[in-house]
Amino acid sequence: MDNFTFFAPTYFAFGMGTENETGKYVKRFGGSKVLIHYGGGSVIRSGLLDRVKQSLEKEHLTYIELGGVKPNPRSGLVYEGIELCRNEKIDFILAVGGGSTIDSAKAIAAGVPYDGDFWDYYEGKPVENALSLGTVVTISAAGSEGSPDSVITKEEGMFKRGASGEGLRPKFTIMNPALAQTLPAYQTACGITDIMAHLYERYLTNTTEVEVTDRMIEALLLTMIHEGPRAIKDPDNYDARANIMWAGMMAHNNSCGVGRTQDWTSHEIEHELSALYDCAHGAGLAVVMPAVFKYNLKHNVMRFAQAAVRVWGCQMNFENPEETALAGIEALRQFLISIGMPKNFAELGAKEEDIEKLAHTACYGNVNTGTLGGFVELTQKDVENIYHLMV
Repeated sequence: MDNFTFFAPTYFAFGMGTENETGKYVKRFGGSKVLIHYGGGSVIRSGLLDRVKQSLEKEHLTYIELGGVKPNPRSGLVYEGIELCRNEKIDFILAVGGGSTIDSAKAIAAGVPYDGDFWDYYEGKPVENALSLGTVVTISAAGSEGSPDSVITKEEGMFKRGASGEGLRPKFTIMNPALAQTLPAYQTACGITDIMAHLYERYLTNTTEVEVTDRMIEALLLTMIHEGPRAIKDPDNYDARANIMWAGMMAHNNSCGVGRTQDWTSHEIEHELSALYDCAHGAGLAVVMPAVFKYNLKHNVMRFAQAAVRVWGCQMNFENPEETALAGIEALRQFLISIGMPKNFAELGAKEEDIEKLAHTACYGNVNTGTLGGFVELTQKDVENIYHLMV
């Protein structure tokens, strides 16, 4: 296990009706004038936005609103939010929604006190100073509610990049699993896929002797395998939603990633797909992950075989461990298909003729220097080969 530091101070309020206490937590963490940031109509139709407003009014807090966040959140709305917050002298940002809303809120929070372009943070500058923010989570997926990370699509060039820094970790997060019960099955499945990807990105490590975090990751993957189909079959299953919601946060607040190198190849390759074709991030990951894993299999066959045995219940073939490893990757692929995820490029709306462009942008776009990956170093040609495996 490698040396590490870990500090995750987000305050979590979990359970039924907790959104009604949002104002109390905003005040507790120093907010007085709030930007409520959200996406489209679901938070309005469900009455959630009104309940949040009422909780702020109860604490005599003033607020303004900025809706319109899209899946794969865009830089244009971030710039609008930064200007709005400066003009209105906002001191606290409240994200009401899923990962896209939270990521957009984080970008605004980082940009308001910064003299330069907020995109500097998405080109590698660490975020050290940002407005305080809190979240009311409606979707179990990105884990942004407990992480110091954010991903934004830059509209000039249409590519996605991430920023990170302790200044982006929410001060508090409201987690009511019942808020996810109205999600369509497809969105639920996309969220489950994203959670599993966050776990696999940490599982694929070159660090040895990491049994504690290996076992934590395996347990959370098994939770997804058990609870995912239950939530899709019965959207109102509160207990299944509760386990998925907490697992989603645990998957990405990095408690499972400390003391070990991590990969993130699947995310980097998928970001180009969702940026160019606007497909759901989880759907893209469902197609990308099996292709990446097969391509990188020989780098450490036993790590893939270990996941196959411990997570997917495959029998270990000691004479041919590669067979076991491939069986585990196929089990993952079939599970994702069984919950409604796409299985190839065509089902994502992606085009084979774009592969060279996708791979070049992934490897060289923005601040990237020509290679990807923390488990295996991949060149543009490698990335092209992985995309071809998805066709």
